[in-house]
Amino acid sequence: MSTVAAYAAPAAKAPLERTTIERRPVGESDILIDIKFAGICHSDIHQAREGWGEAIFPMVPGHEIAGVVTEVGAGVTKYTVGDRVGVGCFVDSCRECEYCRQGLEQYCVKGNTATYNALDKNGEPTYGGYSTHVVVDENYAVRIPDSLSLDVAAPLLCAGITTYSPLRHWNAGPGKKVAVLGMGGLGHMGVKIAHAMGAEVTVLSQSLRKREDGLKLGADHYYATSDPKTFEELAGTFDIILSTVSAPLDFAAYLSLLKTDGALVNVGAPEEPVSLNLFALLGGRKTLAGSMIGGIAETQEMLDFCAEHGFGAEIELIRADQINEAYERVLSSDVRYRFVIDTATI
Repeated sequence: MSTVAAYAAPAAKAPLERTTIERRPVGESDILIDIKFAGICHSDIHQAREGWGEAIFPMVPGHEIAGVVTEVGAGVTKYTVGDRVGVGCFVDSCRECEYCRQGLEQYCVKGNTATYNALDKNGEPTYGGYSTHVVVDENYAVRIPDSLSLDVAAPLLCAGITTYSPLRHWNAGPGKKVAVLGMGGLGHMGVKIAHAMGAEVTVLSQSLRKREDGLKLGADHYYATSDPKTFEELAGTFDIILSTVSAPLDFAAYLSLLKTDGALVNVGAPEEPVSLNLFALLGGRKTLAGSMIGGIAETQEMLDFCAEHGFGAEIELIRADQINEAYERVLSSDVRYRFVIDTATI
């Protein structure tokens, strides 16, 4: 075991504070990662404040981890000391079910082991990336291409794959009209990725405040959802709407923007249940869908795709002692577009 520094929430809704945690010894198939940067995801806040249900405390959040391998287990074949690697939203799965065998570990029948706020196979709590080091099985890490800086690569491990996976699954590309709902940590990556895939991209945001940013990142069009004319003008327009917002939506209004056979795909997760009149789906054989992160192979594919197209996330780098302030700023949409912790400050 090794003792490392971390930032943890001691209880639900409590401010995060500096502490120490124990990391397991490096096993046969494990790698030890010196974490350089860790992104702050809105889901960190949901979990640290028990917005998604009962959680495990103390909690060290963070599932957007970028760092360097400093030690490898005797059986490790994929990585060597000095490799640049990332860890995303989960660190294990059953490896045997039909979905694990297909590389869809995020949908593991037995449930994957989340990077934090979970129990591992030994019943020990998992701790995330707001720390200086982490030990993970080599099969649940990915390689960060040399052309991506580690700081802008960190948010790709959640925000990048969460938007890449559904865009790929629903065949975003040339000839497709894609709307990205919400221009935040997830949404800005959705715009970049959909544009790089060759789709015609529209941002749907509450206001036009971030319009200039949206167009710069690759959007072809930008509309305010607070303007009722938007829904009249865009009726029946889109093949795919990617919703990145974690607030309840008027689903009927957004489904009206889809073409026949279009899909409204949710990657944001509101804390409360939502309602839907099914007639909004029936009229155009429309799909209301969800998508959750991506598997390990697809996460690697996404990183290589972003490197090939020359982009990472748009970030604001912060010190560890600014985490609590950053949480409040995320909740008030005051970040462009992802906070990343410099873990050297822990």
